[in-house]
Amino acid sequence: MQITDIKVRKLFDEGPMKAIVSVTFDGQLAVHDIKVINARDKFFIVMPSRKNPDESYRDIVHPINAQFRGMLEEAVITAYEAAVAEAQAAENTETPAPETV
Repeated sequence: MQITDIKVRKLFDEGPMKAIVSVTFDGQLAVHDIKVINARDKFFIVMPSRKNPDESYRDIVHPINAQFRGMLEEAVITAYEAAVAEAQAAENTETPAPETV
């Protein structure tokens, strides 16, 4: 199974959650609401989940093995870092409107 697209849907400046991402596999299956988290100076991903009646959470979809999780996590974090760099570059190239006196 190949990752064919990663879309960073939303970036966050505050708090541990840094982004919400969608990933497409083989151009045929999309997984939405993967979260990029920064905690203890480390980035990792959290898979989409739902809340159970007992207030715990259960993943809706998740990697079956550590090798695939590592590959997915690396690809998502790389896409997140590229999106952050792009947003910062766009912010730096914006020219302020001239002041009127």
